[in-house]
Amino acid sequence: MAEKPQPVQVLYCGVCGLPAEYCEFGPDFEKCKPWLIQNVPEMYPDLVKEAGGDKLADQLQSTSIASDAGSSKPKEEVKRLPGGKIKKKEKQEVIIEKMTRNKRKCITTVKGLELFGVKLNDASKRLGKKFATGASVVKGPTEKEQIDVQGDIAYDIVEFITDTWPDVPETAIFFIEDGKKVSAV
Repeated sequence: MAEKPQPVQVLYCGVCGLPAEYCEFGPDFEKCKPWLIQNVPEMYPDLVKEAGGDKLADQLQSTSIASDAGSSKPKEEVKRLPGGKIKKKEKQEVIIEKMTRNKRKCITTVKGLELFGVKLNDASKRLGKKFATGASVVKGPTEKEQIDVQGDIAYDIVEFITDTWPDVPETAIFFIEDGKKVSAV
């Protein structure tokens, strides 16, 4: 009987999280070099020759892999996605956009209220009652929820949002006019 194949042991880089043999193709190979020299020198022999003795210690010190005893600063955790990409925080802003349909009908779209802790269902009900129109929560083209309000209510919506939800500053509200973002202030 044939032997069962054993699973392959993969060593992942402690800096970027990619397999060690793929570090050179990752986003921060310069930061990975000291870790690779210390943990897998046989995989990158050119790096070991290039580094030398004192240069290696300096590189390890600068990336704080050599010793963490001397550093009293807490490290900031950066949220990384697969492949080493850094996750960006969303800007806290409310975007109001007016779209026309069927030549004369308008729809006002409100995006970004949820970033200020506003529940979109409650917001759509309040907008619908205040402006006596239909309002609903829909998924936009970027798969994020937004509020669609029937009619052109862009003239009065900024004051209503800032009065109803004090957490939303007026400086964080923008209009989109002719494809350009314009401040509401």
